[in-house]
Amino acid sequence: MTQRFALYLQDKHNMRDELNMVHYAEERGFSEIWQADTRLARDCIVMMSAFLAHSKKLRIGSGVLPIWTRNPAVIAATWSTMWELGGGKGEDGRGRVMLGLGAWWEPIATRVGVKREKPLQAIRENIEVIRQLFTMEEVTYEGSFVHLDRIKLDVAYGDHSPRDIPIYIGATGDKMLEMAGEICDGVVLNYVVSVDYIKKAIGLVEQGAKKAGKTIKDIDTPELLVCCLSDEDPKAAMAEGKKLIAYYLATEPHIMKASGVSEELLEKVQSILT
Repeated sequence: MTQRFALYLQDKHNMRDELNMVHYAEERGFSEIWQADTRLARDCIVMMSAFLAHSKKLRIGSGVLPIWTRNPAVIAATWSTMWELGGGKGEDGRGRVMLGLGAWWEPIATRVGVKREKPLQAIRENIEVIRQLFTMEEVTYEGSFVHLDRIKLDVAYGDHSPRDIPIYIGATGDKMLEMAGEICDGVVLNYVVSVDYIKKAIGLVEQGAKKAGKTIKDIDTPELLVCCLSDEDPKAAMAEGKKLIAYYLATEPHIMKASGVSEELLEKVQSILT
């Protein structure tokens, strides 16, 4: 099996530099690019579209799009458009785009007026509907969060074939990890977590897969990794890594709690940085 290598991009680098990175990665055999969309920084759809237009083979995914920010029918239409931009089905029978979805986190959701209620149910309904819409058939759906009445992707002149777009959940909590294994093609595993956490997470994904008659081999499990590198000044690289850890302690406590960080340490860092 060929080793997969990917890049996960946020908003650290100049956009032109990132486009150059995409060229560099493709020329050197990288398999994919994942674009973040978790904070109010860069919109993943804009960046993914640019990456698709500036590459030929790389697969491009969202890591991950919050479900509360767009209607699921609009999400399906957007990814269908990017599927076309990426050339539709490739020689290997796969398209070039991947859809990663997430439930967002607190406190950002509340601060922008989103009621993050029953995220497991909301994610499930979104995925069920989007997957149906990718078949290009008409969909009627009545859920607690999603309501569609005879809706289909309205492609009048283009390719009417089903969109082979794999769906991932960016999952951290136990129940979300298990559900990802059950209903998704893959799960995007977080960075800044412990090895023990990852072992446990994979076990939960496997449990979910078994519920749907699948094995862990049927589930794609990419994990985000943070690297701070410097040949000239390793101490500076270490300092950058520490700054990133502090940022996540302050702004995304759910990730830190997953690795067993104490409430006392979380509160101390948050009091300094927020």
